[in-house]
Amino acid sequence: MNIFVAGLSFKVNDTDLANLFEEYGPITSAKVITDRQTGRSKGYGFVEMDDNEAGEKAIAELNGAEYDGRTISVSEARPKEERPRREFNGGGGGHRGGGGGYNRNRY
Repeated sequence: MNIFVAGLSFKVNDTDLANLFEEYGPITSAKVITDRQTGRSKGYGFVEMDDNEAGEKAIAELNGAEYDGRTISVSEARPKEERPRREFNGGGGGHRGGGGGYNRNRY
């Protein structure tokens, strides 16, 4: 079972997240998502548990609980949606709207 955890303190790391869930059963993996450029936590993560019953118990007991001074939201993770690949071919193309600014002829 893949579990989504939101509202994490920015100090929480992978080990902390695993320790939080180990009380409910064996953990396959625990990952706090970080910003690629800064390496700073984004405040959410994923925990994987093989035992669905243990995962459901963890969700029920931890959703809305306080952890490291923050109220966390815990739910079953939804499968990642397939999104069309974005093309980065450099050109600006005609897909953008007009520029901002103001109309000098108006006044």
